[in-house]
Parts: sequence; structure tokens; C-alpha cells
Amino acid sequence: MTRLQDAHVLVTGGSSGIGLETARRALARGARVSIVARDTDRLAGALDDLERDVGDRTRVAAEPADVTDPAHLEAALTLLIAQFGPVDVLVTCAGAARPGHFERLASSIFEEQMALDYFGTLHAIRSVVPSMIERHRGHLLLVSSTAGIIGVYGYSAYSPAKFAVRGLAETLRAELKPYGIVVSCAYPPDTDTPGLARENVEKPDATARISAAVKVRQAPAVARAMVRGVERDRLVITADPGTAVLTRAAGMLGPYLRTSFDRQVRRAAASSEDGGDG
Repeated sequence: MTRLQDAHVLVTGGSSGIGLETARRALARGARVSIVARDTDRLAGALDDLERDVGDRTRVAAEPADVTDPAHLEAALTLLIAQFGPVDVLVTCAGAARPGHFERLASSIFEEQMALDYFGTLHAIRSVVPSMIERHRGHLLLVSSTAGIIGVYGYSAYSPAKFAVRGLAETLRAELKPYGIVVSCAYPPDTDTPGLARENVEKPDATARISAAVKVRQAPAVARAMVRGVERDRLVITADPGTAVLTRAAGMLGPYLRTSFDRQVRRAAASSEDGGDG
């Protein structure tokens, strides 16, 4: 079982949303926590927030970095490791979704989604795994999505990147187990975060209808589930009953869910004057 007491927990995308709440939860469990994000102002605010929570500035650190830039990320992690020691637990929360109709999305968006959601995860892992292998211990928590289990209308750029994260987690679990490294993969549902607010502005109508059928979760509850899953060394971590069922029975539920999705798409088309979404 993974112990967070006195562990160095590093969270990418730690300045807001699930990442910030995971950092907060890890601190409450006795960890030393470092956070990475590319927005320097938001990162500074998150650092102040966490320091106030824990009342001990020696247990929290932050460095700005863009996870899509491996050299920049490596430099930031080097500074954080110098301060807190090797990373014991890596949580890859950096990510975002750009919904839209497949034929209307620019090619650059597909590339950006893979660069951020998949390669941003990969770069962070490659930075910390050598030390974990050398020490024969460590824990990787890769954050995928419910959209990384089943494809969802309107997420043709995002969903494949999150499927890739899932595949990476399942592959690394086997490869790194001989070194004493535990791999987990989390599948958050729609969660009330700044990222979801941005998504909602861009969602096609059919996607919004599908999302409306799913209860939006709160970031603290998702973070609690993720930290609990890490402490219990779970490969699959979920934060809501629907996703939990889906991870166990995606093959059987797929036809039903796709039929439900198609129904919402037809309704969206029927309500649109041009037979589609604007």
C-alpha cells in the first residue's frame, strides 16, 4: 500500500480543479506536495492557498512549466526535486478538452489535444520513472477520463488522447511492477472545474444533451477518490457509480450507451434549423 505521510507528491496541472484539490488532499494526508502548471498567476494563487491550508510553507512548492515542452518540464521538476527529494507519487492532472464537430475542428486542435493530454502525461512520467526504478519504489497516477473508456459525441480530439492515457497506464503497470512501481489510472466524470466551464462554451448541442444526463461531480470529491485509490494501490480509480460500472462492463454497456447517445444527437438535430449544431 502507498503511504503519503512524508512522501513527495508531485501534481501536474495543480493550480486549479482536480489537480489543486488532489494536492490539498495529499497535504492533509501528510505529504510534501509540489505543483506544476503553465499559468504563473494561477499557480502563485494556488501555492498561497495550499500554504494557508497546511500552515507550513516547507511542505509546499510550485514551479511553472508547460507539460507539452519536455525540456521546460524537466527543468521545473529538477528544481522541485532539489527541494523535496525524488518524486514518490506523480499525479498527472494537466489536461483539457476541446469539444466540437469532427469535420469542423482544425487539425491543430487534434494535435494540441494529443500533445497536452497524452504527451504531457508521458513527458512527466519519463522524467520521474528513472529515479523510481533506481529506488525500486514509486507510484504513478495517470488521469484519463470517462471519455477514455467510451467515445462520446463531440470529443473526437479529446477522447482518443484519453484512451491513449488509459493504454499507457495498463502497459506501464506490467512493465514497472518488477521495479516496485505502482501504476493507477483515474477516470473522472464531468467535474465542476474551470476546465468544464470552458468546455461548456464550445460543446455542440448534442454533446451538451449527453452531458446533461450525467451528474456533475465536485472536484474535492473526485480528489478524495483519487487519493484513496492511490493509498489502496488500485489500477482503476473512479469517483462516481456510473464510471465504476462502465470500467467493469464497457463492452456490454457500449451498445446501450451508444444508442442513448444517438438518441440525443437526433434530438439535437431535430431542434436545429439546419439539421445540425451551430
